[in-house]
Amino acid sequence: MIRFRCADGAKVPAHWHPTDENLTVLKGAFLVGMGDSFDESKLQTLNVGNFILMPKEMHHFASNKGETIVQVHGTGPFKVNWLNPSEVEKPDTPAAVKPKS
Repeated sequence: MIRFRCADGAKVPAHWHPTDENLTVLKGAFLVGMGDSFDESKLQTLNVGNFILMPKEMHHFASNKGETIVQVHGTGPFKVNWLNPSEVEKPDTPAAVKPKS
């Protein structure tokens, strides 16, 4: 099981997984679409409590409205295969931790 916290408007480019992905929305609104590239016109909104099963190898993409928390469960290991790796934004580098004085 994995929980993801998504900032408002975060986008997840098209990808697929080698195992089934079971996703439940715990907070906010999660938008998901099927296909080989991000297409806003294909997004369907999942609200708190909604569940979706993406079968293994299903190409899909996502976005969200407001701060959103989703829970994903399934058989591991969890792996993401990006269809267009150049579309993936790397997370910000965390600020250096300063030692206590």
